[in-house]
Amino acid sequence: MTDLNDLGGKISAALSGAVKAANVTYGELTLVVELSDIPRVMKSLRDSFGFTILIDVTAVDWPQRAKRFDVVYHLLSTRNNMRVRVKAETDEGAAVPTIVPLFPAANWFERETFDMYGVTFADHPDLRRLLTDYGFSGFPLRKDFPLTGYVELRYDDEQKRVVYQPVKLVQEFRDFDFMSPWEGAPYIIPGDEKATKETQK
Repeated sequence: MTDLNDLGGKISAALSGAVKAANVTYGELTLVVELSDIPRVMKSLRDSFGFTILIDVTAVDWPQRAKRFDVVYHLLSTRNNMRVRVKAETDEGAAVPTIVPLFPAANWFERETFDMYGVTFADHPDLRRLLTDYGFSGFPLRKDFPLTGYVELRYDDEQKRVVYQPVKLVQEFRDFDFMSPWEGAPYIIPGDEKATKETQK
């Protein structure tokens, strides 16, 4: 099996200037690349290094940064039993080059990233919302997305039609227990009944 640091060095050398950093953390190789170089990097990883399976495309929101999003790609090489992560920074105005011609599976991944984060992909064949309902405004996975003030669309079985209603974050069935784990629960936790009886003997 190839050492991940060696692999990062080989990829960086082969892509001359496209890879800004190659880091191995927690046993995973991450390549940091320029936004404009994404198609070139992905093609090289597929054709020259055997990363033929695209597992995911997503984003990470960093609202305090000027370039607030990391666009993140996860690739798998079944031949070498290895994974690689590719990251590139972008902002709200810049369009990310699509990789659908290289990896057709990217079609829905890029649509999901657009729907959840508002990251656009240049030359995508069908860039429209995928998970949210018709007419939805906003991007739910952005960290500044408000949790109230929106409406949701659902089918009402009694009215036999689609209805809009305000989003309500009902939490009446949630039990928030902020007790310190060192204090011990003031009640018997399910499964501890037997231990409690033995200590009472």
